[in-house]
Amino acid sequence: MNILDRLKAYPDLNNVIAKSASLAGIKENAESLKSSENLKILFSLIDLTTLDVCDTHNKVIGMCSKVNNFTRHFPTLPNVAAICVYPALVPVVKENIKAANINIASVVGGFPASQTFIEIKTAESKMAVEAGATEIDMVISVGKLLEGKKQEVYNEIVEIKQAIGTAHLKVILETGALTSEQIYIASLMAMEAGTDFIKTSTGKYSPAATPEAVYIMSLAIHEFYKKTSKKVGIKPAGGISTYAEAIQVFAIVKKLLGQEWLNSKLFRIGASRLANNLLREIASLDNIDYIENYF
Repeated sequence: MNILDRLKAYPDLNNVIAKSASLAGIKENAESLKSSENLKILFSLIDLTTLDVCDTHNKVIGMCSKVNNFTRHFPTLPNVAAICVYPALVPVVKENIKAANINIASVVGGFPASQTFIEIKTAESKMAVEAGATEIDMVISVGKLLEGKKQEVYNEIVEIKQAIGTAHLKVILETGALTSEQIYIASLMAMEAGTDFIKTSTGKYSPAATPEAVYIMSLAIHEFYKKTSKKVGIKPAGGISTYAEAIQVFAIVKKLLGQEWLNSKLFRIGASRLANNLLREIASLDNIDYIENYF
């Protein structure tokens, strides 16, 4: 399928922005959304992530233990949505996670640069699913996109989606390396290729998840939904560590995509530091005990 022809069916970004709520207005009103209920929703959207060169089995086992025991310590709070690790650590999560409804996410495909062979990307993606991953986070070939090789980028996403079967695919755009127009086009390409989520960043490249990137991606999701009636999720990731930053992306998604996107099936936040900061804010608002740096 020629992706260039399919992209012609969408309005250009400037027209979409002109007809949408302004980002400045959304950001200005974001703080008004701070409430215990909304912070709990945000907590339930977290993909608890460790992607460190020094990751060990024991570190991941410890993370699983904290997720397993979370509701015992915080019975009035929802648990996180997923644990996200490197492919080699997927079996460790699968063996040790006991809490209900926790997805296992794995980054793949030469993460974070995606500068490897498509055969390696598809094989690693398939192997991660076979090892227990229920979600695959792949990075687009940013270099190819910058060279204008849209068809090749699209084809790779299609191949990886086919390789992982029923597992969910999240396509990382690495938005900090792209212009606004490229973010919009890459979002549409990924959705046309069949992804379940579009994701801002790897967290290894700066800037990572900016409000501007989340805004443009949300606009693209809205246009795709209007055209196809298919709902695609969004995952801001990288650099979101405070409740105020999380509330901003929450406000953008709520305004542009609506209340129906405010759940873990269509909205995730990739984070390592955010969980503790949200717990602190929720404990303050609800007057419950807070365990310092639980995660």
